[in-house]
Amino acid sequence: MKAHLSVLCLSLLLAGVAQAYDSLNVRLIGRCDMPDNFTFGVAAHGDYAYVADYTAGLRVVSVSDPTQPTEVGYCDTPGHANGVTVIGDLAYVSDGDSGLRVISVADPAHPFEVGNCGTPGWAMEVAVVGDYAYVGDDSGLSVISVTDPAHPTEVGRCDDAYGAFGVAVAGDYAYIGNGEGLWVISIADPTQPVVVGRYVTSGMGVAVNGDYAYVAAAFAGLRVVSVADPAKPVEVGYLDDFPYSAARLAVSGSYVFIVPGLDGRGLRVISVADPSQPVEVGYHYRGSNCVTFSGDYVYAGSGGSLAILQYYGAGVDETSSAQVRTMNSMPTVVRGVLFLREATGHKPQAASLLDISGRKVLELHPGANDVRALAPGVYFLREEPQVSSRNLQAIRKVVVTR
Repeated sequence: MKAHLSVLCLSLLLAGVAQAYDSLNVRLIGRCDMPDNFTFGVAAHGDYAYVADYTAGLRVVSVSDPTQPTEVGYCDTPGHANGVTVIGDLAYVSDGDSGLRVISVADPAHPFEVGNCGTPGWAMEVAVVGDYAYVGDDSGLSVISVTDPAHPTEVGRCDDAYGAFGVAVAGDYAYIGNGEGLWVISIADPTQPVVVGRYVTSGMGVAVNGDYAYVAAAFAGLRVVSVADPAKPVEVGYLDDFPYSAARLAVSGSYVFIVPGLDGRGLRVISVADPSQPVEVGYHYRGSNCVTFSGDYVYAGSGGSLAILQYYGAGVDETSSAQVRTMNSMPTVVRGVLFLREATGHKPQAASLLDISGRKVLELHPGANDVRALAPGVYFLREEPQVSSRNLQAIRKVVVTR
């Protein structure tokens, strides 16, 4: 119950924060409103995103057109949907005081429950690997056989990992983020899960990639922990220069996408190419409290909506003129002065000039902009859309010459 109250208080704080839309190397592609103001879990699979929408259960959103995500179906669960994982045609939802719910999404327009299994505590997160679902609740980790999805059955339990807010599974180990840090649990025998290692820090969300576990450690920021020896996890790097408490995260390649736990200040993108020196490379100040990554897009639960974002700091692509026309008439080769026209009918919210790595080098304004101090080369002009617009950012290539 304490975990339930903590999550509710966290949600109220998130809901009360005014949204802002400043960004670096991350752009908002599209968004879809949700019925509940507290979107705590999200998974992406194929052309659909699946949202654990607290009191509104599981919502299914078509993302085949990421600029226009649209809800196509839902399944109202009996509890409070906090987390979701999708494997094939089945969605597994950690449903608060109603444990694990298994939902068929074979027909995305008509998802329906096929089975369920209670857990001793408030179910907060779920990971599914093979024949087992690993459900973290406020009293520990439940290992549930889902060999028969219609009759999921708990086969193992580890109460030592109490307060399991985050769950990740890799190989023979489950990694748990709780209020006291990172717990490493052997699941070689699913009927006898046992803690084999731990790293003490503030622990909430957790993700694992290779030999490293990434922990969203509340006000301690991001902690990078080597789990090459699961019995002796060792911190190798950290980044604690955050404007908020880090709560949940996702990892893709050499990037960690992390979202807050207290004030909804949005998504941060962290490069962990060197795990000992994590570096922030992008952000988007759109309030978010859950996050996942699929293909080219980041999916973030955003206080009553699903936001689809894109990180482009690894490089910049020019926006197709068929998609954005506001700057097609501007010169593509400039000497000394870059002249920015106002868009017809409205003034751009913001415009900036990026180098080819996506780094902002100059703020721009309508009219003449002095670019004589820039080195000759290829740059990209980025125009932000109006906050109320769902259009893509305009990205235009500019060649600066002497």
